[in-house]
Amino acid sequence: MRVSLKNIIAPSIPLAGLLVIACCGLWLSAFFGSRLALFPSQSSALIKGVQTIFIPNTLLSNLLSLTFTILNAFLLAQINNRFTIIRTRTFLPIVTFLILISTWNETHIVNGSHFALTLFILALFYFFSMSRNRNASEQAFMGSFLISASSILINPLIFLIPVCWIGFMMFQSFSLRTFLASVFGTLAPWILYLSVRYLLNPDFDFLQAFVVVPSIDLSFSAFALQDLIYSALTTIIMIICITGMYSLTHSDAIDTRNKLNFLVLLLISVSVLSFLYMNQFVSFLPIIALVYSLLISHPLTLKQNNFYGIIFLIFCFINIAYIISKYILT
Repeated sequence: MRVSLKNIIAPSIPLAGLLVIACCGLWLSAFFGSRLALFPSQSSALIKGVQTIFIPNTLLSNLLSLTFTILNAFLLAQINNRFTIIRTRTFLPIVTFLILISTWNETHIVNGSHFALTLFILALFYFFSMSRNRNASEQAFMGSFLISASSILINPLIFLIPVCWIGFMMFQSFSLRTFLASVFGTLAPWILYLSVRYLLNPDFDFLQAFVVVPSIDLSFSAFALQDLIYSALTTIIMIICITGMYSLTHSDAIDTRNKLNFLVLLLISVSVLSFLYMNQFVSFLPIIALVYSLLISHPLTLKQNNFYGIIFLIFCFINIAYIISKYILT
């Protein structure tokens, strides 16, 4: 029996719409099935303010996050099409991203994280357009500006700026000009934010505006058994797909290889941040889902054989089983 992903890689318009609707239904099943989540600890005063408007575990909060998720899925498709990260048009990154976010019901209430992901994707548009251009100061400024703006929502994201400097080196676009532009782009949102905060409240404590104290907790007892099994299986799938991806990169352009290497570096960096700031672990999941989706979709799209077809079916089965386990075991 041959397992083919051709219909999902290049679906008809009705099938593409059906897949998106199915993922949205999967998302809303968490709310209507009363699989409610606890709001993660937040150090950002801005997020705390948003939380008072969009109260977690309400339909309004879920619909807002779902709207941002669909927007981010659209931006994900555009970034792949524009920069040919996968050297053919494919619907797989959108499907895998929506499946992951729909499955991770904890992310449904972190509205700020979904908006931060939107800013992060827009930053990638700027960074990816810097390739082999040491004078790309505008792109360096705007990309860093957007990531710094996202760090106002999730403070530890500011540590992705040095990771982006490594990306400049990968893209052969690092220079004093791009470095300084990135530094000024990083400072600008915080200067604007703190200035507005000071005008509204001259007595507020500047030192408390940016809190990045690590909260490391490597105790596995804090996680449910199904969470550990699910994390292990999705990590194994990731390793298999990255291995398959690197077996194909000899056929990719140098620029594409650099972008793929940068995405791997981003996945590792955000994963490390999520463990260093365990109290905000859920806040990092949308970014992890985005990068994860792009990386595993590369070999699934380009290696259309039984093995990777079965890998995708296993990926879908694991996520469905994980959802079911939450109803049974919680």
